[in-house]
Amino acid sequence: MAMTTPIWRSDPAQFTNDLFAWISEQGATRYDESVTQLEHALQSAALAVSERRADSEVAAALLHDVGHLLMDEHQERNDFLGEDLKHEIVGANWLSSFFPESITQPIRLHVPAKRYLCSLDKEYWSSLSNASKKSLERQGGPMEKSEIIEFEQQTGYEDAVRIRRYDDRAKVADREVPSLSEYSDLIRNLLRNPD
Repeated sequence: MAMTTPIWRSDPAQFTNDLFAWISEQGATRYDESVTQLEHALQSAALAVSERRADSEVAAALLHDVGHLLMDEHQERNDFLGEDLKHEIVGANWLSSFFPESITQPIRLHVPAKRYLCSLDKEYWSSLSNASKKSLERQGGPMEKSEIIEFEQQTGYEDAVRIRRYDDRAKVADREVPSLSEYSDLIRNLLRNPD
């Protein structure tokens, strides 16, 4: 039986433990040809750490695909990537109950960031995994000029572009990275008290 999503119980340490237990269980599913969703999240966060990014960006990299977990979206499902379920919005909306906008906004924009990069750099598309290429079609394809202008006016778009690039590079089978528990203090310190 699958665990239910974590809920806030006024204890940041307990919430972080519950969140990580849930991510570990739900993230055992495959999102890509070569990594599980948990491995993808950990590799993304490790890339942000390696570039000495702010804690909020490391957290966003770690949590950017939580929407897939919330909707039970993974490669074992026949309908996976059959339609765009807006995992970035689902994840950002859910996380906004617990984290500040500095974390949730780049998560909300990481799919538009892929569309943005595809419109600016023709070689970028060829570097995408097969799953990312397939999902790009469902997400609207490369941006039009007016969409590019609108995207660049949004707060956090530059962070979202970096998160997107971590996402693209975080699909390496058997890459050794720090475990989820290494991020406990970072996540706990970034939690805000929900209203």
